[in-house]
Formats: sequence, C-alpha cells, structure tokens
Amino acid sequence: MRRHRGTYALDSLQAVVAAYIADYRGRAREEQQFFAGQRTLPDAVRLAGLAEGPKGKRFSHQRRIPRAVLNRASALLLDRLWAINAASTFEDLHDAVAETIGDVEGIGELTVYDTALRVAAKRGLEPRRVYLHAGTRAGARALGFTDGADWILPNDLPRAFRRLRPMEIEDCLCIYKAELRRLADGNALGVRERSRRVRC
Repeated sequence: MRRHRGTYALDSLQAVVAAYIADYRGRAREEQQFFAGQRTLPDAVRLAGLAEGPKGKRFSHQRRIPRAVLNRASALLLDRLWAINAASTFEDLHDAVAETIGDVEGIGELTVYDTALRVAAKRGLEPRRVYLHAGTRAGARALGFTDGADWILPNDLPRAFRRLRPMEIEDCLCIYKAELRRLADGNALGVRERSRRVRC
C-alpha cells in the first residue's frame, strides 16, 4: 500500500495513536477482510496456518518460519476444526489455537495470536483483551505495566488508546514500542517519516 510522504512529531500518546490510525489501521483491516472473505472456514484456517495472504504471499511476522513448520501448523489446525468452530469468543478461539499449535517447535506466542486473529476474522470474533507478546510487552512496559501478564484490559490503558480496538492496541504497542519508551523516559521524539514501513 502506498503511503503519503511527510513527517510528524510523535510527542504524545495521542500523536502515537493518530499515527497508527493514519499509517497502519488500513493495512490491518485489509488483512482481516482477506480472511473474512474466504469462501469457507477450512479455507481461512488453512491460510491462517500457513500465514499466507493474497497471492500466497507470506505475512512478515512469519516470514522466517520454515515452510515445513507452517505446513504442520496448518494441518494440525484443520484436524481441530471442530474446536475452532465451537469457540464462541475470541478468547476461546485463541485458547484452541494455542492448544493446537503452541507446542510446535518454531511456533511462538506471536504466531499463535496472529493465527487466531486471522481465523477469528472469518468467525466474526474480535479480542476483548490486548494480548501481549515480546514486542507488545515492550510497549506495555513503557506504559508502566510489569512483565508476567499474558494480556491487559483496554480500559487499564491511558485514555488516548480508547480510539483503538483491542487488536489495534496490540498492533500499536508493538509498532511504536520505541517511541513509547522515549515518551516514558521524557526524551524528545523528533519526527518520523510517514512512508517508512515498520513491523513489530
């Protein structure tokens, strides 16, 4: 996706949230729409397990995972389709995905979360919590949260984040973890180029 060039200061939480909305919300929604638009739930589950988007392109978070590992994850998820279909909330779905592929060597907590989020798009489910993994924990730590939790509640975050849905907060905390740390330390942030693509 092409981005408008330009710079802006990230000198407050409100500015960080606005930057996320301007530069990343659209990409995240496109990914969700891709999975929601799959013809069947098994189609969505297979692609989510393989971490594949349009035209078979691998998503960046899973780019370094060996293909054999993703093939195994996809097959295991398809074998547990009944559990995925039975989940009535995102939290239940996340648990089902974690139980199915969480112990596969090469699959970490970020891949479990991403996979659950992609499958959930087809099921019409969304997280009510902000799930934490390595990158998101760093962003949460900058806001004063201590390590050890698997998730935090959106209402426990500063008011600026209320413009975002829980899955967007997860994305924002991860992408802007360095900026959040600088804000927490009281350092000037300067500017960031809007066209620069950053992945958590």
